[in-house]
Amino acid sequence: MLGPCVTSMRVMPSDLDIFMHVNNGVYLTYADLGRTDLLLRANAYHRIRKQGWYPVIAAETIRFKRSLTLGQRFTMTTHVVGWTTRSIYLEQIFESKGHFVARAVIDARFLAKKGGIVTPTDVLAVIGIEQTSPQLPEWIHSWSEAIRS
Repeated sequence: MLGPCVTSMRVMPSDLDIFMHVNNGVYLTYADLGRTDLLLRANAYHRIRKQGWYPVIAAETIRFKRSLTLGQRFTMTTHVVGWTTRSIYLEQIFESKGHFVARAVIDARFLAKKGGIVTPTDVLAVIGIEQTSPQLPEWIHSWSEAIRS
C-alpha cells in the first residue's frame, strides 16, 4: 500500500478535448483509476468496503508539463507520501516515453457509510499497516494550509 503502484494506460478518443490532447479534467479521472488500482493491488479495497468505508478527495492539485495525445501510452505512478490524523496524502506522477507529463497531489480521506470520518490510522490498521507516517515534506504542510482558506 505504501510502495509505488504503476498503472499503465493509453489515451482513448473520449479523453481528448477539441484541441486533440487529453482534457485537463480527464487527468483527475485517470488519477481516480490510479488510486483504485493502488487499493486493489494492495488487497485493501475489499477490506475497506467491508468496513462500510469509502474514500473521498478533500483537495487535489495538478501541474501539467506536456500534453498526451490520441493513442499515446503513459504510466501513472501513485504513492502515499504520508498521513496526518485526518488525511492521507498521495502523489501521482504521469510519464510517457521517459518524460514527465503531469503531477497530481491528493488530500484523501475516508468516510463511513453510517456517517462520520474514519481516521487514516484506522484505515491503515484494517489493511495491516501499523506504522507511523513518514515525515511529510514541508510543501505538503504549506499546500494543506493554503487550501483550507
